[in-house]
Amino acid sequence: MKKVIKSVSDEDKVDQEWDAFAKHFDKVHSDFVVSLKKKYTNLTANEVKLCIYLRMNLSSKEIAQLMNISVRGVEISRYRLRKKIEIPSEMNLFDHLMTIDGINTSN
Repeated sequence: MKKVIKSVSDEDKVDQEWDAFAKHFDKVHSDFVVSLKKKYTNLTANEVKLCIYLRMNLSSKEIAQLMNISVRGVEISRYRLRKKIEIPSEMNLFDHLMTIDGINTSN
């Protein structure tokens, strides 16, 4: 029983740390999360996390470690995200995410 309680406590701590990170990221990156959620109201919490990690230009391997999923899981999540936010296949997902708050790296 103690292991279950510790596990729940650890999970709450991770959630709190993620919330603090997301707020800091939002301040540093011109309200990216706010703009993302406003533009795509149907994104789940994990999809928002994925967008943040992609915006940070992390590799699929790095994202997999952070989200505690396989690299293939990250690739599937990226594919589903592209479909959900209707990104054309010829458009780079990173470049699209960079334009959400007005920053564009394709200059």
